[in-house]
Amino acid sequence: MKSKKKRKKRKKGGFGRGLYRTLVAISALIVALFAIYKLSAQKLTTSGEKPLTIDQATPTDDPDTAQDESQQAPGLERKDATWTFLLCAEDQVSGSTDVIMVCTYDTKNQKVGLVSIPRDTLVDRPGWKDHKINAMYAAGKLYDPPDGGVKQLRAAVSEVLGIPIDYYAMVDTKLFVALVDAVNGVDFNVPVHMSYDAPDQNLHIHYEPGMQHLTGQQALEVVRCRKNSDGQGEYPHNIYDAYPDADVGRTRTQQEMLKTIAKKVLQNPQKAPQYVELMSKYVKTDLSLGNLLWLVQPALKFDFANLTTATLPGDGSKNYKGTSWVYELDIEGSLSIINNCLNPYTTPVTEDMVRMPRGE
Repeated sequence: MKSKKKRKKRKKGGFGRGLYRTLVAISALIVALFAIYKLSAQKLTTSGEKPLTIDQATPTDDPDTAQDESQQAPGLERKDATWTFLLCAEDQVSGSTDVIMVCTYDTKNQKVGLVSIPRDTLVDRPGWKDHKINAMYAAGKLYDPPDGGVKQLRAAVSEVLGIPIDYYAMVDTKLFVALVDAVNGVDFNVPVHMSYDAPDQNLHIHYEPGMQHLTGQQALEVVRCRKNSDGQGEYPHNIYDAYPDADVGRTRTQQEMLKTIAKKVLQNPQKAPQYVELMSKYVKTDLSLGNLLWLVQPALKFDFANLTTATLPGDGSKNYKGTSWVYELDIEGSLSIINNCLNPYTTPVTEDMVRMPRGE
């Protein structure tokens, strides 16, 4: 009897020691992972570049004449721990950019400004025949491969806003679909009637206004829709436009969708490895893995009440040098948005710092 009791005690003690060793191993793994995170995380840096002027833009007929962009604009001081990002997505049909947004993230005060630049925004850059900002990407790829597309779009955006762009992310729309599916869809309030069919693109968009649960593909269709092919339009200049304020309305929907997806993603942090895999597959960016790891910590603390969204105001019915339906920015209204949402400087961006041509 005694020998059995001893054996039982030894067995119990062995289990305790095994559990202890397991806990020690797990603790060591956590410490190791934390150490790797700390060693790998790389704080972001500012571009330090002066916002590009038209004299620094690379003309299509001489792509080798780009000027040095490394100098800081004199007399301008950057806010602490604040960075700017160009976020864009390529149009799957035209090769231009279908989405152009700029984000400024103040990690110290946990504030984010997200501003959409309408795709037809008027630009005038010496040597370039295109006068819509969304065409800068396609033209840059054509005349200055392989990275000229992003380079020229970045330069054009910097010119328009009067601020430097620290980092960029060119997103494949497949990421959009995959992320939404990874979080089992999103609930979204579709704002307008959408009815568009493009058999050549295998694209069929049919939604009515109201809250509904969307898969990744459905969410992509909602944000892509600009026009209706059933003649039920809203815009006085074009009966096929889905929104009463044309592309401005669509950018507003894009912002709301991004906000909805971001909230759902952050509510599921256990899927972080899947998110990283998807981003590495579908996003082209100059942010390093270390930069992304560094951003994780402040991002997890972010309160979406501190997110401000806007679209640059203007008039999309203008003409300019033979190009019709360009979007002429409202300078005063745009400056207000730039300073409230995007300005990375400690002093205001002024009219002499931006480049917003006037239409005809």
